[in-house]
Amino acid sequence: MNAMPEIGKFLVIIGIVVLLVGALLWSGFGAGWLGRLPGDIRIERGNTAFYFPIVTCIIISIVLSLIFSFFWR
Repeated sequence: MNAMPEIGKFLVIIGIVVLLVGALLWSGFGAGWLGRLPGDIRIERGNTAFYFPIVTCIIISIVLSLIFSFFWR
């Protein structure tokens, strides 16, 4: 069985998703709330800042999982 067409289809889908997300972010969509959700960790002390957007990562992961589950069916 040849898996190359499936890999090609997967790469095209990934490319389209990355292109759409990049276009949305470039247009300014999400600039006010993306990365600043309740639960995102931000620690500032002196001249140092540590930022870890854990809730934003979880939400993006859930959305991408839902999108990919529709493509695999």
